[in-house]
Order: sequence, then C-alpha cells, then structure tokens
Amino acid sequence: QVQLVESGGGLVQAGGSLRLSCVASGSIFSFDAMGWYRQAPGNERELVAVITDGGSTNYADSVKGRFTISRDNAKNTVYLQMNSLKPEDTAVYYCAAESTAQGATMPWYWGQGTPVTVSS
Repeated sequence: QVQLVESGGGLVQAGGSLRLSCVASGSIFSFDAMGWYRQAPGNERELVAVITDGGSTNYADSVKGRFTISRDNAKNTVYLQMNSLKPEDTAVYYCAAESTAQGATMPWYWGQGTPVTVSS
C-alpha cells in the first residue's frame, strides 16, 4: 500500500511563506500526477496544484504566482512552496497520488494532512 506523509504546516502572518513536504512510501513516478489539495472549515476539498509525470504543472487561479509545486523523484517527495500567504489560504493541506481514469486525473491515495493558518 502507498503511504503519504505531509509536513511543514504551521502558523504564519499574512505575507509570510511556508514550504510543505509530502514523502511517499513508493516511487511517485509510478503515478500519473501528484497533487496538493486543501480544505477549509465548512468548505469542500479543492485542488491547489498538480504536477504530472511529464513535469507539467497546473495551479488554482487563487494561488497562481504565489505557490510553486515541485518534486524530487530520488527522494519520493513532493513540495509546495507557498509565498505571499493570505488569510484565505488557511486550511488543512493534503497530498495526493493520482492516476487517470474516466478521462480525468483523480486522487487514489491521500496523506493525513498538515494544517496551515495565516493570521491577518
């Protein structure tokens, strides 16, 4: 079974930065993509950023220009660098290993989540 473990969350002031890490028990290259999602209280879980097996990246409009997703295949690790954080970025952030099915790439495995709180 695949295990994903996130770390790096915490409390920061608006305008600050954090780097989240996701370590996988297996090769992340085995999946079509790795993604970061977030879920705020009362909201549905939403896609933040994704990186495909080909190295292409996509971001939610709300984080474009501020967040960067990257990976280190040798370390089986995916990162999310978050800059210029805003209070609306406050959420629990989840790492996901994804594969393509029914014409779309969907998460197959989830990490436990790491909370991020941005104060105003």
